[in-house]
Amino acid sequence: MGSLMPVVDQPLAAANAAAASFAALEAKLDYLDPADVELVRRAYRFADRAHLGQMRHNGEPYITHPIAVAAQVAEWKLDAPALMAALLHDAMEDCGVTKADLLEQFGAPVAELVDGLTKLDKLQFSTREEGQAESFRKMLLAMARDVRVILIKLADRTHNMRTMGDMPRSKWGRISTETLEIYAPIAHRLGLNQTYRELQDLAFRHLQPWRYAVLTKALHKARQRRRDLIQKVQQEVLAKLHDAGLHAQIVGREKTLYSIYRKMDDKHLSFAQVNDLYGVRVILPNVISCYTALGLLHQLYKPVPGRFKDYIAIPKVNGYQSLHTTLVGPASVNIEFQIRTEAMDLVAEAGVAAHWLYKVGRHDGDSSELGTQWLQSLLDIQNETRDATEFWEHIKVDLVPDAVYVFTPKGQIMALPQGATVVDFAYAIHSNVGDHAVAAKVNGEQVPLRSELHNGDVIEIITAPVSTPNPAWLGFVRTGRARSRIRSHLKSLAQDESRDLGEKLLAQALRAEGVGQPPGHESTDKPLWDKLLRFTGNRTREEMMTDIGLGKRSASMVAKRLVTMLAAQGVRPDALMLTHARYTAHENLSQGAVILDGAENTSIKYATCCRPIPGDGVLGYLGRGEGLVVHTDECAVARRLQHKDAERFITVAWADEPVRTFEAGVVVTVVNGKGVLARVAAAMAAAEADIVHLGMTDEAAQEALDLRFVINVRDRAHLDTVLRQLRRTQSVLRAGRVTPTP
Repeated sequence: MGSLMPVVDQPLAAANAAAASFAALEAKLDYLDPADVELVRRAYRFADRAHLGQMRHNGEPYITHPIAVAAQVAEWKLDAPALMAALLHDAMEDCGVTKADLLEQFGAPVAELVDGLTKLDKLQFSTREEGQAESFRKMLLAMARDVRVILIKLADRTHNMRTMGDMPRSKWGRISTETLEIYAPIAHRLGLNQTYRELQDLAFRHLQPWRYAVLTKALHKARQRRRDLIQKVQQEVLAKLHDAGLHAQIVGREKTLYSIYRKMDDKHLSFAQVNDLYGVRVILPNVISCYTALGLLHQLYKPVPGRFKDYIAIPKVNGYQSLHTTLVGPASVNIEFQIRTEAMDLVAEAGVAAHWLYKVGRHDGDSSELGTQWLQSLLDIQNETRDATEFWEHIKVDLVPDAVYVFTPKGQIMALPQGATVVDFAYAIHSNVGDHAVAAKVNGEQVPLRSELHNGDVIEIITAPVSTPNPAWLGFVRTGRARSRIRSHLKSLAQDESRDLGEKLLAQALRAEGVGQPPGHESTDKPLWDKLLRFTGNRTREEMMTDIGLGKRSASMVAKRLVTMLAAQGVRPDALMLTHARYTAHENLSQGAVILDGAENTSIKYATCCRPIPGDGVLGYLGRGEGLVVHTDECAVARRLQHKDAERFITVAWADEPVRTFEAGVVVTVVNGKGVLARVAAAMAAAEADIVHLGMTDEAAQEALDLRFVINVRDRAHLDTVLRQLRRTQSVLRAGRVTPTP
């Protein structure tokens, strides 16, 4: 939104300036009906009164900013409600106008648009990153409901960037970075190419003014030198196409300063080494003419190998269509040619806005529909992601414009980000396909699910009803949709585990109070549970158990309350019988302890300070909000916690046969020399211990070297075997288990 100066009396000259600005806007509204133009005038008069006395930093009346935003909206030929919302977009935020006022004056559509725009700027957060993520999330939600909101917002940001020089320099960095990271990618994703290019250049100008000035000067010199060359190319191309009976429009275009800078920076080039500064757009009547012109151009100039792309046959995800080819023109200068129809050119420049600009329906791809599909995918991710920063992480990758195009077995084309994998494809098909994927074939051959996709691949996903998302998938998936779905599943799984742990802990606490088993779900027990839930403040029994499992609620306190309630009803604790099948598993608990078999995931963790393994004496600490943490009974960290928080410790015991290996810390002191690390690693492998992590002291510092390992072992007996094997190894002075320092 535009920036304000303190309120001052608006002089006559300022009023005339505002009137002149609106007159210029009115001249662009010839595509609207007279009745709609009158509605726009009403909105202008209302906004003008609302902003009366407010000035921008450059001294102009503030109303000139909403008029400029509306002028950009008019360039896209948006409808009257969008123009009215553009004029009124700051009225609620800066002038005390309410949504009810707008509803009464202009109706629900305009009020909803202005309200959607206002919400984007009214959020306050503790950190800039969090605020940026939340603003972006809200913007996308508004965008999914009505794409006109984002179009007006982009017009607003464009005008603010154009007038950035009038704002305090301290704001340049933040606003320009935000423009590069959020607004420019959205403009590109929606196909607003002209806006995308302008926002990038304006942000570059204010982020790196010195580099911008140097490149501007260099480009000006290059333009002077090569003006004749570009004119010659245009004349030769026109003549070639005319001789073949093709009527074409030729438009020359330079690379933007930002794209030149990025190319120089990414490829470590000097300005003189960037040899494709210029592009030529060839606009033709129909698709057949485009392919014919491509052949003629390849006859006229030599094509650069690997620099041809057909976006007509396979459009980009935002609806963009064109043929791209890079040719070696006169004086060995590389020139990129973009060949497209008039309708394609409109979509290329206006993207989703072409829905309003080009209503006749003569273009091949419906850009509005393509843009809406993308917005719907964002809404799907939003529904599965509550955290704003996490949502921002999901979505940033989907804003990368480069894509790979792959096929389903039935020949449907799908576009995915560069680096997308088979799992990303599965989730793009449907969430259930991704959730149950077990294998895949690419071009008829079996491949791992982590395989990266390439243009033209045909992918077949094999599913199984019993399969569920694998946490390891988060290490390689690229799309926000896949990542959010996998995380959603894992969070649900973690909640189930925490609930089960909570039931175990409550059963243990009740035994300590002399109660054999807790009440069940029978109707006779319902009043008892209802009272207990009122005491704990939980809505459901499951929620209470989850809170106990996460350490948010004390199992001992809940058990004592339950015993008190039973006593009030005249029930003796030792008379309470088993009434709920879920508790039969607790009959095997060793003296009421929680049994550790290694099958636990997020609900039970093993402390990294002491790394307990089967055979160690252990105790459990119920951390606040982190579930059960298991320590050795000799751990110095656990002892300090016991001193401060003894009531949070519970009894735990190892299962007879744990189902997995556990991590143990080992320090091996060796004589520093060639090949010693290999010998130590071989000794561990011979003892069937896997190395998880290795750290060491500075080799140059001393002759004796400490190697610190984290290894996987089955139990203490296995660890003792590993240590004996190490002590017999050449160059090893001593080997022992790492213990936490007090």
